[in-house]
Amino acid sequence: MGKGVETRERLLDIAETAILQKGFGGTSIEELIAEVGITKSGFFYHFRDKNQLAHTLLQRHLERDEAILNNIFGRARDLTDDPLHTLLVGLKLMAEMMADLPDGHPGCLVTTYCYNERLFDQELRNLNRQGVEAWRIRFRGMIDDINARYPPREDIDPDQLADMVSTVIEGGIVISKVLRDPALLPQQILLLRSYIRLLYSPGREFDS
Repeated sequence: MGKGVETRERLLDIAETAILQKGFGGTSIEELIAEVGITKSGFFYHFRDKNQLAHTLLQRHLERDEAILNNIFGRARDLTDDPLHTLLVGLKLMAEMMADLPDGHPGCLVTTYCYNERLFDQELRNLNRQGVEAWRIRFRGMIDDINARYPPREDIDPDQLADMVSTVIEGGIVISKVLRDPALLPQQILLLRSYIRLLYSPGREFDS
């Protein structure tokens, strides 16, 4: 990795941490370049403006999220060809991953950008929406596979159930931070897992 690439990645890492802690509006170019140790012209060498920095950060965040989910649920599929079991195992793996974060989840740029969306252009707002929709599409597909094999106990809109995964995780991040209890996030994911198990398989037990 060249020095220019290393500087760019360090700038992105520092900017992401600052934005998650203080919001986009509360993060200045001046503080970023001071911490990285570059000039303002050095910043503009890597990014056209602050909005392009925000776009690059969000794109990187979404790609990392996708890679993490692919890994988690890919491992779950390797363990079973049952679609319900795959989702339950994946949620358990996700909860374990969150529990292993020593200082809790650092936060989510999707949520942070949502709270600051008036500061961004339409292109960036669209990208943020696409990130949320990607989660819905992923989990809707898994739920459709489950529905094809197991009838749910209640008539549930599959898109709403898919969105529930996002709302539980995002809400878990928020309450974990407010109450300063990192264990709350994995606990919420496990509760969601229990709900889905009960919704589709009353009386059925899994070895997981």
